[in-house]
Amino acid sequence: MRVAIVGAGNVGRSIARELIANGHQVLLIDRDPKALKTESVPEAEWLLADACELDSLEEAGIDSCDVSIAATGDDKANLVHSLLAKAEFGVPRTVGRVNHPGNEWMFNEVWGVDVAVSTPRLMSALVEEAVSVGDLVRLMSFNKGNQAKNSANLVEITLPRDAASVGHLVRDFTFPGDAVMVAIVRDGAPLPPEKDGAIEAGDELLFIVSPEFEPSLKQMLAPTVKPTA
Repeated sequence: MRVAIVGAGNVGRSIARELIANGHQVLLIDRDPKALKTESVPEAEWLLADACELDSLEEAGIDSCDVSIAATGDDKANLVHSLLAKAEFGVPRTVGRVNHPGNEWMFNEVWGVDVAVSTPRLMSALVEEAVSVGDLVRLMSFNKGNQAKNSANLVEITLPRDAASVGHLVRDFTFPGDAVMVAIVRDGAPLPPEKDGAIEAGDELLFIVSPEFEPSLKQMLAPTVKPTA
């Protein structure tokens, strides 16, 4: 897979190293000559160019990329690049980095963004995930605009010891709507959600689910117990 990464700062270079380690081809693009630290990721292609200009993207061969990641520290630049990559060059998958939470609503299909990655939201979610037991925590959104029917979320719930679901097999559950269990994290180790595997107290369950079904999923796995009078 060929991946273009716009923004060769610390974030862009870190993403590039991960992708290269997984066997992908990476093109790093930045308009600042000082950012082109080719020795930091020697296996990547490097291009000094403005990724918000059509001529530069044509020179980069952006139309041959499977994914384009806008990872600069400028939300405006990330939006413009994503729109050009999707609308003008037909890149199949675009990922946009959101730096300012107030701009998150713009990172949708109107601007050519398939997946918005909000740094503030991720940090908040990780804090919640670390301290919350029995609550559904949204880790990431895969959105297609602001319509719930066109979006899905990666969510996590850590099961308390008294959860009714503890001890049941995965195959015992019919999860609501389009909810799909993608992994179980137990004692820090990821496990596949095998049908004959039992759910244990303290398990971190990861699901992909539409927003409308999140409350039902939470109620199924760790129902809220109302105090008796």
